[in-house]
Amino acid sequence: MHYDKVKQGDASVNKRYKDFNTYLRSTYGCRVQKITVDAGFTCPNRDGSLSTEGCIYCNPKGSGTGAHQKGLSITEQLLAGKRALYKRYKAKKFIAYFQAFTNTYAPVETLRQVYNEALAVEDITGLSIGTRPDCVNKDILSLLEGYAADDKLVWIEYGLQSAFDTTLEMINRGHNLKCFKDAVMATKNRGIKICAHVILGLPGEQRHHMLKTADIIANMGVDGVKIHLLYVIRGTKLEDMYIKKQYQCLCREEYAEFVCDFLEHLPKDIVIQRLTGDPHPEELVAPLWSLKKNETLLLINKILEDRDSYQGRKFIPSNPSRDRA
Repeated sequence: MHYDKVKQGDASVNKRYKDFNTYLRSTYGCRVQKITVDAGFTCPNRDGSLSTEGCIYCNPKGSGTGAHQKGLSITEQLLAGKRALYKRYKAKKFIAYFQAFTNTYAPVETLRQVYNEALAVEDITGLSIGTRPDCVNKDILSLLEGYAADDKLVWIEYGLQSAFDTTLEMINRGHNLKCFKDAVMATKNRGIKICAHVILGLPGEQRHHMLKTADIIANMGVDGVKIHLLYVIRGTKLEDMYIKKQYQCLCREEYAEFVCDFLEHLPKDIVIQRLTGDPHPEELVAPLWSLKKNETLLLINKILEDRDSYQGRKFIPSNPSRDRA
């Protein structure tokens, strides 16, 4: 099996999973970077359609940069991102990543204007759209399908977080597993890449819950996965739970072990877009180790090496004739 490399100072460490940067380089033949865009969208879990409280781990910024509130247009955000990422990585092509809140939660004509503005910026080769599985419909998917047909790379990132409806209810997601499955099925065969977001360390979940989530995602035919650590940020329901000792964060070693377990259960061809999150230091309550991302990534690689394991090692297809490993 071919393994890619991750930097450790001047040395390199073998990666034992299919990472996103290598996938993009193999697709375009050059360094490609995502540029985070805040388009000013909201969320049905915030505007009262489902709830006004949001998910228990989400603060009022909704993972956004605040750029929209500062009056920066999508074009301005992308141009600033291009300059910074070229300087840091010498990136030549870029993907507009709509991250803050729910980025399909608007009329389709509004979405068309927003996405068109992003794609009109030079060297923006595609879109990555973070959203909820209950916030897509045929018109929105047809719009995205049109971009894909025009030779743009289009990823839609559906937040699942857990395959257990009891957990989804407890964290106030406002949708269930069936909703996620329906969204994935509606998106397939349109030329749109599908990425599933999951969170490890959710309250009440143990290793077997996380592995069940991995097994379900593994057999749904998604193209990518983002794995997040559940960390505590200020201004959230989870912060209250943490202060009252109703929730305890994973330690780095536990999290890294769970990530490796999760990877082992995914097919080898699923692109791993993320293995942990990037909390804003000024917002983070706990765990503080999550700020040292590179240490976590190196530990994950070390555990896989110590196990002599890799992504897909324990993948079991639900339909053997569709074994993609």
